[in-house]
Amino acid sequence: MAQRVCIIGGGVIGLATAYALVRDGFDVTLVEARDSLGSETSFANGGQLSYRYVAPLADAGVPLQAIGWMLRGDSPLKLRPRFDPAQWRWMASFLGACRSSVNRRNAGHLLRLALLSQSTLKCWREEDRLDGFNWRRNGKLVTFRTSGSFAHARHNLADSRHQQVLSQADCAQLEPTLAETPFVGAIYTPDEEVGDCHAFCQQLAAKLKASGRCEFLLGRTVTGIRHGNGAVHAIELAGEVLPVEQLVIAAGHRSPALALPGVQVPLYPLKGYSLTVPIGAQHRAPDISITDYDRKMVYARIGQQLRIAAMVDIVGFDPAVDPKRLALMKRQAIATFPNVGDYDAAIEWAGMRPATPSGVPLIGASAYRNLWLNLGHGALGFTLASGSARLLSELIGQRHTSIDMQGLAPHAA
Repeated sequence: MAQRVCIIGGGVIGLATAYALVRDGFDVTLVEARDSLGSETSFANGGQLSYRYVAPLADAGVPLQAIGWMLRGDSPLKLRPRFDPAQWRWMASFLGACRSSVNRRNAGHLLRLALLSQSTLKCWREEDRLDGFNWRRNGKLVTFRTSGSFAHARHNLADSRHQQVLSQADCAQLEPTLAETPFVGAIYTPDEEVGDCHAFCQQLAAKLKASGRCEFLLGRTVTGIRHGNGAVHAIELAGEVLPVEQLVIAAGHRSPALALPGVQVPLYPLKGYSLTVPIGAQHRAPDISITDYDRKMVYARIGQQLRIAAMVDIVGFDPAVDPKRLALMKRQAIATFPNVGDYDAAIEWAGMRPATPSGVPLIGASAYRNLWLNLGHGALGFTLASGSARLLSELIGQRHTSIDMQGLAPHAA
């Protein structure tokens, strides 16, 4: 009889984890507090599957740069200090990770996981015919507005075999919509991809339902986890106790509320925003994904829509859309790409990215022998979901993992 795994969280991480487990012969129960799947942070994220450009936010020079940002009215970063020990602990750990040597080490962990994720998604798409989420291999340009930031990027180019340095003229030739933009150059990665994360979640859910091996409990909030003798035994759902054999926490920024004694969950939500802009026949939207490095904005064409995403707001557990932040984002996008789509008809959205201070997710065993973590993917949830899910399924199945787990495994308190 197959072992049953219970997963808390119905976003892209939880759904991908369920999919990897079902593929490997497990039965799964997935519990989601909302009435629909993939409808929070996974709903309208940046859309880029950015496998090779995965440097963590924490790096040398970032604290000083952040101070400069906060003094500007058009800053990509917004910090609202709160009387919240979790916020201060997270920021202190973040500052501790802002060293070049730490950044390089963590970037190596993320790259290893990202490349596994790329190969895993390729397998799912080709072997399982998993499609229907506007996936394309369209390449990505990281563009620079100043010669200083461009020079820094060229100096720190990590993978010259898969990444190319392009001049302003090269950019315009490769992506004609860049001809009238202020970018002085770019780093081009041809094999990066794009997709609709919410549609990906729906396709995973459909495959899981068709398998007959996954039960969904939607609109059910987990209010507690029962444990004893080094193991978890059950989850509490308002008025009901559900016994568990194996339990995975993949609840994004809500995961800290589920932490048990001895389990560290150093997450904090970094709020981001997006605009989904319809593209008409009269518009000229970039086909290649673009990251505006200096403004920290991303542009990804998903079917007949352009997804524009930006901002890092450290403002607590507040998912509300801030009209001023979205207005700033829209002004900056229009100034850069005035004719990419119908901005007046754009769909506005905000999501809470569950980030660790280091930028590296927590994947694997906890201090309890049957409690597992898959969380903390920050802005790379869509990119890292497939690989993270594969690793966790291998760990639960007591198999050798596809990559070295160094830097990815959670640490007990």
